[in-house]
Amino acid sequence: MVTDRLTDGVRLAQLLASEVTGNESRLRGLTVVDADRDVEPTADGALAYRIARERDDSDDGNERGDPVAEVYVQPDRVRIEATVAADAAATAARDADLRARPKATRPPRTLVFVEDGAQVKRALAVLEAVRRGPQSE
Repeated sequence: MVTDRLTDGVRLAQLLASEVTGNESRLRGLTVVDADRDVEPTADGALAYRIARERDDSDDGNERGDPVAEVYVQPDRVRIEATVAADAAATAARDADLRARPKATRPPRTLVFVEDGAQVKRALAVLEAVRRGPQSE
């Protein structure tokens, strides 16, 4: 029986990024961008990276599309901010038994908290929901 839980925010963010870049089925079309490899966790959360849609047409030299989420590291957890499809992200988080709450911004965002290594896989459902984009709402 495993008694230790992975609760290091930086390591959780690394695991999540690995799932995004290595998951060729559910998350096809998403990529990690603007990664800060030297990010230091803060109590309010430090931006570790963004998750964006990949573009099929890179005529402008930009291979990434619009961000769908931002990932922040805190000392003992990761916070995912869904920047699109806030309602779909909230529903997916509840269905995956993850703690989530709305963020009162324009446009609205949903905050989803990943507090241990076991929750990283469950957070993929949230990213799948935002991958589909605003039409999910």
